[in-house]
Amino acid sequence: MAAQAALQRSVVSPVGRHTASVIFLHGSGDTGQGARTWIRQILKQDMAFQHIKIIYPTAPSRPYTPMKGALSTVWFDRYKISNDCPEHIESIDSMCQGLTDLINDEIKNGIAKNRILVGGFSMGGGMAMHLAYRFHQDLAGVFALSSFLNRDSAVYQALKRNESVVPELFQCHGTADELVLYSWGEETNKTLKSLGVSASLHTFPNLNHELNRTEIEKLKTWIVEKLPFEAANTKE
Repeated sequence: MAAQAALQRSVVSPVGRHTASVIFLHGSGDTGQGARTWIRQILKQDMAFQHIKIIYPTAPSRPYTPMKGALSTVWFDRYKISNDCPEHIESIDSMCQGLTDLINDEIKNGIAKNRILVGGFSMGGGMAMHLAYRFHQDLAGVFALSSFLNRDSAVYQALKRNESVVPELFQCHGTADELVLYSWGEETNKTLKSLGVSASLHTFPNLNHELNRTEIEKLKTWIVEKLPFEAANTKE
């Protein structure tokens, strides 16, 4: 198989010494720059930290079945937008390879794997769950905003076979979401908990398929809890 081209990315550098990284995966049809801009509009500034780099990669353009095969920047294909159908596992696994390269880039830059978080919005959150729970169970944590897994997800199959400690999940979902139903997110959360994942679900009444300021502020607090500031080693 030919090597994949490196993913385009938009990066918010840490203010101080870089000791941790967050990979934020956008929703279907968006871009890394688009996700960064959306969060900046909500917060009135970039989501930025003293010691954490935020990486917003862009999914490659590919035919997307729910859009009748039109090209879209999506992390993987879906047979339909539903939690009650098979996963398009070939495209999911191919993208996990490309995102593994991104994780490895951070490790090569001196960042320990347990100082890297992955997550995202909508499809990006689903992608992050596949990436972490199937291939990178030693990451610091996972976040999924307005996201879900299909009922027969390969993530669930992997966790049934797993005996080691897996990353904590931070999940948020709006009750008024008409694209990814709140019940789909809730079912995902309950199933992951039953399989040994330490998972929280933050519910946002009347929030549709979108982000809001309170949600991002909660996410920022959780990110710092999982990736606390580390003082420089004076022996360096």
